Amino acid sequence: MCNGGPFLASSVANNKLLRIQKPYLFIGFNFGCTNFGYIQIKQYQFPTSILMAVGVRHCTIRFMELESSSLMKCSLLSSPLYRKQSVHFYNSSTQRYNQCCSLSMNGCQGDSRAPIGTVETRTLPAVSSPALAMERLNSAISDMIKSDPPPYNSGIIRLEVPIEEQIEALEWLHAQNHLLLPRCFFSGRRVASEMCINGASSHSKLVSVAGVGSAVFFTHLRPFSLDDWRAIRRFLSKKCPLIRAYGAIRFDATANIASEWSAFGSFYFMVPQVEFDELEGSSIIAATIAWDNAASWTYQRAIDALQATIWQLSSVLITVQKKNPQSHILANTHVPGKASWDHAVKRALQIISRNDPVLIKVVLARSTRVVTAADIDPLTWLACLKVEGENAYQFCLQPPHSPAFIGNTPEQLFHRDRLSICSEALAGTRARGGSELLDLNIEHDLLSSAKDHNEFAIVRECIRRRLEAVCSSVIIEPKKAIRKFTRVQHLYARLRGRLQAEDDEFKILSSVHPTPAVCGYPTEDARAFISETEMFDRGMYAGPVGWFGGEESEFAVGIRSALVEKGLGALIYAGTGIVEGSDSSLEWEELELKTSQFTKLMKLEAPLLTRGQSRIINQNQKGKRTLCQEFTEAQSIKNLKVFPS
Repeated sequence: MCNGGPFLASSVANNKLLRIQKPYLFIGFNFGCTNFGYIQIKQYQFPTSILMAVGVRHCTIRFMELESSSLMKCSLLSSPLYRKQSVHFYNSSTQRYNQCCSLSMNGCQGDSRAPIGTVETRTLPAVSSPALAMERLNSAISDMIKSDPPPYNSGIIRLEVPIEEQIEALEWLHAQNHLLLPRCFFSGRRVASEMCINGASSHSKLVSVAGVGSAVFFTHLRPFSLDDWRAIRRFLSKKCPLIRAYGAIRFDATANIASEWSAFGSFYFMVPQVEFDELEGSSIIAATIAWDNAASWTYQRAIDALQATIWQLSSVLITVQKKNPQSHILANTHVPGKASWDHAVKRALQIISRNDPVLIKVVLARSTRVVTAADIDPLTWLACLKVEGENAYQFCLQPPHSPAFIGNTPEQLFHRDRLSICSEALAGTRARGGSELLDLNIEHDLLSSAKDHNEFAIVRECIRRRLEAVCSSVIIEPKKAIRKFTRVQHLYARLRGRLQAEDDEFKILSSVHPTPAVCGYPTEDARAFISETEMFDRGMYAGPVGWFGGEESEFAVGIRSALVEKGLGALIYAGTGIVEGSDSSLEWEELELKTSQFTKLMKLEAPLLTRGQSRIINQNQKGKRTLCQEFTEAQSIKNLKVFPS
């Protein structure tokens, strides 16, 4: 949306820009599953030159009256392609709107070995509400503008205002404009963890964090390296433990990046410009300024960028809907389909069953493209996942011009607290029972299964060996137990070790990822099989997702996750381990079980008509029917289908 001002719409047909006043309708369209754009117009009648659909045979179109908020959807889906697939989520019209928020410094472009000039946290007096906190924060920023700039060529300063009330970080994030990007959310599983705030012990415990804008971000197309880790670490400090870089790393940095993942690069981390921290019994709102003259990002530019983001924030909180939105599913496409899945599992088992196998285990994944009748709000989905995610991590990461990567993952990759390291082995899956007795029977079946024990032992022993290569000692306790979640239960072991130096953190990250739980064993052979077999880009799915801090760092494994954008549905990811004794149909059922936390938020609807059938117009939507007809007749778009919301 263009905030009520004139909006410029481009025309592919005549290479002109049109200035349109007083937006009345909101229209989005997707042509040939490539680009998605928005225009706003004054009345039902609109010039055909503003449309980018000349000669296109199929598209997805979205109409909405701003006054009545009634919605109908026109869509026609192309037949699925079963080659290596790339789904385009790029939202071209948001570029101008969120430019001021996405504009900041890429820390990877600086000198990773040069020490930062200053790292500071300035805590202001506590207030009673978010609105008062924003007032105090704005006042502090104004004082900084009036004052002389710090005498450093580089630095990072966090201004924070405590709030004497516990407020959900996700609610604060939901209250912000969804075009205000980048944004992030991370809810740790360890609610009981002690935090050290401003160098002093605090009884307040961090529950979750939400952020918008980036004081500094870190991304590149090359694989995440030691220099990149150093580039992040130079902006962090033990004395400022809440200055953190949140983000994710690709599952396979050597694989080609599909368009739906392009904004993430090979990795993407951000220190939020504005951050909301939910603690037990209280909250904090904070603003962070980062600059580095060597990277052509001055203190003044950082202040200006922060002001541009602050200007767009809302302090009026909106309760996130935590009940199932129940969107109707219009299309549901698996890659691979069941037949291709059976073939891939059969091929894997043939390699695994050889006398001298080069492969002992491989984790094969599935991508499910879901198109719904109503928009999917990634934060609403995340709120629903959070309700049943007591023992899991919830996360959201959305760079500019990108869909949101969200998840509810049960699996910890590692947690570092100074020199202490812990990790987990998680493998083997069963559904929860409908009664206590049935649940215990299923648990016993999982514990006694030779196939599941084999899969679990591979994961546990591989992580143990990798930790031993970096740590002075490793303890496994428990060695084999059951961890239960709302819908599933897994075999579980906890591993603890001690680093010889904090700089060994990068070694831990690069050695424990990918674990056999998401890749297989031996790692390189499994990775090669996945690359040859899977017809989609995993992106950040099954990769490390979490945060780096000066004193602590924590990463989960980005499974049970999805790529979501309003207006374009979702890509839902799940995987399952293939070992000797695996059955392709049972593994397919496991995929369905793992994706059920997302699919339960939707319900099936009658399938769309085929392309050969004529369009169906709801006769009760006469005004919109006229609009659709004008649109299609002007652009010769055939086979248009309209569904009332």
